[in-house]
Amino acid sequence: MFSFVSRSFLTLPLLLAALAGLALPVGAQPAADAGALPPGVSAALARAGVPASAFSALVVPLDTSAHVRLSYRASAPVNPASVMKLVTTYAAIDLLGPDFTWNTRFYSDGVVSQGVLRGNLYVRGGGDPKLVLERIQAAFMNLQDQGVRVILGDLVLDHSAFELPAIDPGAFDGEALRPYNASPDALLVNFKSVVLTFQPDPAAGVARVTSEPPMAGLNIDATVPLSRTGCGDWRGSLQARFNDANSIRFEGRYPGSCGERVWPVAYQDPASYAARSLEGLWRATGGAITGAVRAGLTPPGARLLHEARSLPLSNIITDVNQWSNNVMAQQVFLTLGQLSPTRVLTESSLADRLAPVRTARFERSREVVASWWKRTFGLRYAAPVMDNGAGLSRIERITPEALVGLLRHAAVHPKGEQFVQSLSIAGVNGTTARMARGANSAARGNAWLKTGTLRDVTGIAGYVNAANGSRYAVVGFINHPNAPAARPALEALVEWTAAQPD
Repeated sequence: MFSFVSRSFLTLPLLLAALAGLALPVGAQPAADAGALPPGVSAALARAGVPASAFSALVVPLDTSAHVRLSYRASAPVNPASVMKLVTTYAAIDLLGPDFTWNTRFYSDGVVSQGVLRGNLYVRGGGDPKLVLERIQAAFMNLQDQGVRVILGDLVLDHSAFELPAIDPGAFDGEALRPYNASPDALLVNFKSVVLTFQPDPAAGVARVTSEPPMAGLNIDATVPLSRTGCGDWRGSLQARFNDANSIRFEGRYPGSCGERVWPVAYQDPASYAARSLEGLWRATGGAITGAVRAGLTPPGARLLHEARSLPLSNIITDVNQWSNNVMAQQVFLTLGQLSPTRVLTESSLADRLAPVRTARFERSREVVASWWKRTFGLRYAAPVMDNGAGLSRIERITPEALVGLLRHAAVHPKGEQFVQSLSIAGVNGTTARMARGANSAARGNAWLKTGTLRDVTGIAGYVNAANGSRYAVVGFINHPNAPAARPALEALVEWTAAQPD
């Protein structure tokens, strides 16, 4: 993998201008055909029944002295879908730094003696985007090593770092059980998902069902009868019932031809997920508790017992950008809302920006990102219209010009390499692994991209290494009811860029 920073074509004055927040020029005069769509793009749009007026794109070299390769409706605001995650993650890299971490803290208001905590155990969430089972188990084992094995009190879960309205997980697209619709939470445990595993046992005529995490008070059918049908829609064949928060039932059959399969589902009662899963994990690690598991606030005088630090931001944004993880993107976006917008607007130090920490709200995040955008890009590019920072929205908007400005700025940022390497590599990994599969693909391994898809949106943005040795910022969007069928037009755009001969 190449380094955009160490091998950048940008001159030192342009580098300093970019990092000072001055807008980089688009470049020299556009090529004569900069407004004409490449034939492969036009053909793919026609096959999908999408008019060129629904397409917008900008292909610009990182070398600012070279000409624009393609500019087509580049100033038109579009719904970017998940490509908006680039704004969230780059703002986070710039404002928080790639080494930033979140903390989940464990407090007590009681005394520990002979393996017993006489009092409550408080778990204060800090917004960790990836507080998964293994890390929770490690924290619980640490507490037990300190002598906290029996809690003679309550397990109190403190979600107060984020202040969020009640969210219907199925409101966006009616898919409440899809893990990508999980809602953010200051104490986000395991993405609020239950992972079901089905293992056929032909001798017994059933598939055995296991699940994780252990969920207190949730009964899951241990077996489901096997069928001899083809694998096909095996999830539908199960006729799973999720209408009761205390049970998951299967009224159908599991096709034995499927072999072992895994089905991650969002828990049907997300509000109780943290309580059920943390109680189940506490007991599974050998702990006991006599009181309730409930939501509440950590009292001011509570004593810190353990601090579980998250993975660094650079790791988190890799999941966000390579795999388009929506809830993790929202966790990052909300974390930005804890910063002071007035200090973000100035060239203040990181320590100054982080103090004082506010309760996170979406409106505060939008305020902070707007301040950051103004400081970084001034009035050169129209500021994006943000909603939740993940692109899972019908109202978010940005222009291709603004995204190219962001990409070029990131390419010369001292910490920009972590942002670049968080992107999916065409034909290699992440959401673009299935791209660039042709035998003569010029883009395979040469394009670092973020994709976006909604019902009527498809988009792509990132960097492409071309055959001519140049590197390009590439942005393309389709906003149209047939947009998903027109994704080959975006792939053709990337291939066309990678094949540039001169």
